[in-house]
Amino acid sequence: MVDVGAKAITQRSARAQCLVHLGAQVLSQLQGQDWQSPKGPVFQTAILAGVMGAKKTGDLIPLCHPLGLDHCHIEISVAGPEEVLIQCTASVSGKTGVEMEALTGASIAALTLYDMCKALSHDIRIVELKLMEKTGGKKDFKRT
Repeated sequence: MVDVGAKAITQRSARAQCLVHLGAQVLSQLQGQDWQSPKGPVFQTAILAGVMGAKKTGDLIPLCHPLGLDHCHIEISVAGPEEVLIQCTASVSGKTGVEMEALTGASIAALTLYDMCKALSHDIRIVELKLMEKTGGKKDFKRT
């Protein structure tokens, strides 16, 4: 692990997003059933899983510092006729950033969407995962 002992505690945040191609067939079935799949509530389950994943990032990624997150928020929205956009924002007052927590939260939410909907179709694709912005470290980053 990187030694962060001499670093100052600062307010840090990061936002990541993941795009999931569900397909028109799956999306129409979910919208007609108030976002319920045979397994249960799709978005609510994915949101909870994403937050849980973000909180466990230090356990999942070998050299990632374990962080006690101050906040984690997952938002899921329809991004197009066949796609859903997952955004995860994480923040902490600490000596290291929360990029990995935001990325992990978004990816776990995407995997949970897949799991919740696979009975409807196996053509679901997790298309893209990327860091959108981070603040509070050596330098801020924002994808345009």
